[in-house]
Amino acid sequence: MTPQTNLKPLAFRPLPLGSIRPAGWLLHQLRIQANGLSGHLDEFWPDVAQSGWIGGSAEGWERGPYWLDGVVPLAFLLDDPALKTKVQHWVDEILARQHTDGWLGPIQSDSQNHSYPAYDPWPTFVALKALSQYYDATGERRVLVAMERNLRRMAALLAQKPLFEWGKSRWADLVLSIHWLYERIGGDWLLDLAALAHAQGYDWRAHFADFQWKDKITRAQAQQSTHVVNNAMAVKSSGVWYRQSGDDGDRQAVYQAMAMLDAYHGQATGVFSGDEHYAGKNPSQGTELCAVNEYLFSLEMLLAILGDPALADRLEHIAFNALPATFSPDMWAHQYDQQANQVICCIAEDRIYTTNGPDSNIFGLEPNYGCCTANLSQGWPKFAAHLWMATPDGGLTAVAYAPSQVSSIIAGQPVNIAVETDYPFDELLTFIVHMARPMAFPLRLRIPAWAEGATVTVNKGRPIEATPGTFHTVAQRWDDGNRVILHLPMRVVAERRYHNSIAIRRGPLVFSLKIGEDWRMVRGTLPHADWEVYPTTPWNYALQIAPEEAESFVRIERQPVGNCPFSPDGAPIRMKIHGRRLPGWTIEHNAAGPLPPSPVSSQEPPEELTLIPYGCTNLRLTEFPVLA
Repeated sequence: MTPQTNLKPLAFRPLPLGSIRPAGWLLHQLRIQANGLSGHLDEFWPDVAQSGWIGGSAEGWERGPYWLDGVVPLAFLLDDPALKTKVQHWVDEILARQHTDGWLGPIQSDSQNHSYPAYDPWPTFVALKALSQYYDATGERRVLVAMERNLRRMAALLAQKPLFEWGKSRWADLVLSIHWLYERIGGDWLLDLAALAHAQGYDWRAHFADFQWKDKITRAQAQQSTHVVNNAMAVKSSGVWYRQSGDDGDRQAVYQAMAMLDAYHGQATGVFSGDEHYAGKNPSQGTELCAVNEYLFSLEMLLAILGDPALADRLEHIAFNALPATFSPDMWAHQYDQQANQVICCIAEDRIYTTNGPDSNIFGLEPNYGCCTANLSQGWPKFAAHLWMATPDGGLTAVAYAPSQVSSIIAGQPVNIAVETDYPFDELLTFIVHMARPMAFPLRLRIPAWAEGATVTVNKGRPIEATPGTFHTVAQRWDDGNRVILHLPMRVVAERRYHNSIAIRRGPLVFSLKIGEDWRMVRGTLPHADWEVYPTTPWNYALQIAPEEAESFVRIERQPVGNCPFSPDGAPIRMKIHGRRLPGWTIEHNAAGPLPPSPVSSQEPPEELTLIPYGCTNLRLTEFPVLA
């Protein structure tokens, strides 16, 4: 058990916010984000700029906390003075407005333009996540005091009125914050509150144990338990509760949830469909941006709790594909829904979605609904903040990879490790260890399950084979300047998908057809206007490939990793492959029509096609029919 607590110990402990600094392409990506919507919503978008959480007259529910939850880590990762000033202003306002009974945030009946009930717990869950990150970065004890007062009020409230609606579905986010505070201040009353939230919350373990939703649902079937974001949050629910229950069934339930979502709604990017509810495996169905970000956060928390490298493989799978693809390259626009086979983005009265509106897949400020506008910021910063974690034996673990450096205190001594790499666009990673004097500690490196033939080389030693799907431990006495080179071979593989189609992967990256784009501004003002995107080149291709020998059918081309790699022109890797058009495969309901079952035939002439990483695309075809 964790010292002085009754919770199961974390497998890995996340490092304090600010311990990890982005470098290389990741630094550029976070700066793009700070220069886009994330860094400026509070200047012009009423639901943040005039949020009820800071005394304004606009929305006083989830949107302000959502924005803060992503901008806090962004500000401290970049060590950006302007962003940190904005964050401090928000925290100061929230704490100054704490009610005498301990409640944080507006009491909704007193908030203008809102019909939510008074003392709705759900938005407070998000605020607590943001405040805990702020404390980790600053150590401001008034945050702990405010959180304790709020949770005491929450305990009294839930004793009178159980969790409902969003709070009932998302109870695990509350339990996360309760456990976080418990490890800092103690108090059995906090564990009692966590148990109460679990008891009042929706039973996700039972939901996935007897999974009933195996097809695209109808509008009439839509409910809280079929909601895509609730499910992305729920992936972590049994794992979060496992720390308190100690029940191995809760640990196993994490994998059952992921298996059911993959089996019946899984997409090539590692996410599952939901536009806004379960939508099946058709790659023309959408996945909401909020679900992408919340799935990433669920995986980050589960990694800390369970320490399973497979969870980190999935984390990268989503972060390097689905996450960047749902934004314009400059991050001044986003989609509500993205599609794996996304061949047109337009306002569509005739549409394929389960319940989402006509503008759900256009790029813009607030397409369909503003929750994603508020919640778009957390994906990249939280991914960066969880690249490294500490281990109980006094070591460090690289759980995911990107150019960065980590600073930590090991046995009382500062240690810094720089990661020099263009991963995921390259196979090589170099770790350079810096310290004032020699010392011993274990360094663990994740070896992805796909990395057959991976090797680890320490200084000028011989390469050591590393087992895929494990954490490889380098335990030695380290001197300043020691280097570790990790080689993760990336083979091209073809994965069978919907209607016997294939998706092409290389390492953590999924590859999609590069489609010409015509961006048309349809409303709003620059730089945060709304855009439709129309194809200017054909998209309806089948590939000439033997899936079991995929690598022999492609030619890889590279260009240097620039300042905006997640863009069509900036894609550092391109694949050349041959295919033929399928003239009968057309757009239906303003989306790519039903995927022709493979194998298919075509009398059209063969063409050389260009595939680029999914995350670099705005229009794309990702699941391809296969020619006979």
